[in-house]
Amino acid sequence: MNKYLRNGLFFTSIVLIAGVTGCSKDSANVEDEDPDGDITLSLFGADMHSQWDNMESPVSQIVKEETGVTLNAEFDVNGGDQKISLMAASGDYPDLILPKGNASTLVDSGALLDLTDLIDEHAPNLKKIYGEYYDRLKWSNEDESIYILATPPVDQTYWQPGTGFMLQHDVVEELGYPDIRTVQDFEDAIKEYKDINPTIDGQPTIGLSLLADDWRIMISTTDPAAFATGSTGDGEFYVDPETYEAKLHYRRSEEKDYFRWLNHMNDIDLLDPESFVQKYDQYLAKISSGRILGLIDSDWQVGEAQRALREAGMENRMHGMYPVTLTEEFKHPNFQDTGYLGGWGIGISVDCENPVRAIKFLDYLASDEAQILQNWGIEGEHYTIEDGKRVISEEEMDERDNNANYQKQTGIGVLKGFAPAYGDGVEDSTGQTYTIASPEQIKDSYTDKEKEVLGEYGAELWKDLYPQEDEFPAKPWGAAYNMAVPSGSSLELTLQRCLDIMKRKVPEAILADPNDFDKVWDEFMSELEAAGVEEAEKEYTELIKNRVELWGGS
Repeated sequence: MNKYLRNGLFFTSIVLIAGVTGCSKDSANVEDEDPDGDITLSLFGADMHSQWDNMESPVSQIVKEETGVTLNAEFDVNGGDQKISLMAASGDYPDLILPKGNASTLVDSGALLDLTDLIDEHAPNLKKIYGEYYDRLKWSNEDESIYILATPPVDQTYWQPGTGFMLQHDVVEELGYPDIRTVQDFEDAIKEYKDINPTIDGQPTIGLSLLADDWRIMISTTDPAAFATGSTGDGEFYVDPETYEAKLHYRRSEEKDYFRWLNHMNDIDLLDPESFVQKYDQYLAKISSGRILGLIDSDWQVGEAQRALREAGMENRMHGMYPVTLTEEFKHPNFQDTGYLGGWGIGISVDCENPVRAIKFLDYLASDEAQILQNWGIEGEHYTIEDGKRVISEEEMDERDNNANYQKQTGIGVLKGFAPAYGDGVEDSTGQTYTIASPEQIKDSYTDKEKEVLGEYGAELWKDLYPQEDEFPAKPWGAAYNMAVPSGSSLELTLQRCLDIMKRKVPEAILADPNDFDKVWDEFMSELEAAGVEEAEKEYTELIKNRVELWGGS
């Protein structure tokens, strides 16, 4: 499924592509190094972790007691590209690495251990949790080593949309709950409300704000063009479901029309003029002020700001998520099934002096005990057992829902993204789900205003407004965004050139005089062609086909 987009914090895992090989130490050479006592493992994460607790919270203290392991962690704020390249160049690595899309850089430089033997001999919980998907951890057709442990949730049932067009509850309420189905509906609602309410709390009302801060331009500005035209989240690519041919998704004519609409939104002063210069923290602060009516983003990217609005008692200024598309001919594919992605995740480096302790630590995180600990917390402190079932009190659930620092203070979920986890809906041996997420619990977590808005639209969950899973075929290649491109290859260099062009030309096209839009867009397409995009698309198509073969077409 597509809930977790490619840069989502820790809902990521390994890349399984064909044609990529790499050297590594054989794990069997170091498997007998298993010292007793407490140890510290260094960890680098390519994404920032705003709730990192330095393993000082109550839950993390239990993890330390059970494993004897303390993490000395560093989290990047820029996606990890530069730091991982520096690691590979220097040959100096932390013990554990969460590299996002840069695993191939590490594999090609010989930075990561093949974990196959370590898993076989020391990690029964990891094997159990992956189950039938274990083979999706293999690196490629030519190299079946396991360098990365995938960290997306296994057998996840999604009850919440992860991406869409977001409108303040107050907007739809004041306008009498209009249909929000197309970009024209979205635009009309923003315009009408803004005309009535030119200011909010004494500040100018902002119609729609986008984010283009480095890689985040893909999440808030370009990815939505694919979703709004019926294409699933495959990173920078559209993949033909019949032929597996890949092309940069913004080279589709449908998406040109989407960007033309954004150009129109700018022309009629409904687009935040700071969209392409604001930094992420400025964007969140602006949302938290309550004066942005519309957003086009992923839930994880704006979650902190939504919590801040809730915590401030501004429930009417929080945003609902709507499956808006360019026109009604398209269906928003948020819930299209990808199968288990493999995807991005965590690896153990060749510099780790205690690889057995490292794999045992990750194996503990995959155990039933740790899964319950990371989701529910500590029995007697965060939940109780009643009639053999875990129960969270109303007071504790209210704290979970409304305290923006709940995770950091308790440690619940802090380590959840460092190892595989059972997905929502998966049951433990008692018949209770590992996670606390269920339709009823999600509904209970909604604010009164959310429940009111959903009720007016005849829905109980935001998911109810979206096309459902069974309306789409499953994707045999999973999601293209988490396929590693061979580091240092001509394909990698070409795609980087195309990305640099996109970051420059898309904002230019959106901000151009409408009479100049076609001219700027044609320049954009010409620059991509000059950069070698067509050859890159052919090479990427082969990677897609190889992955389908590696995964058995499932």
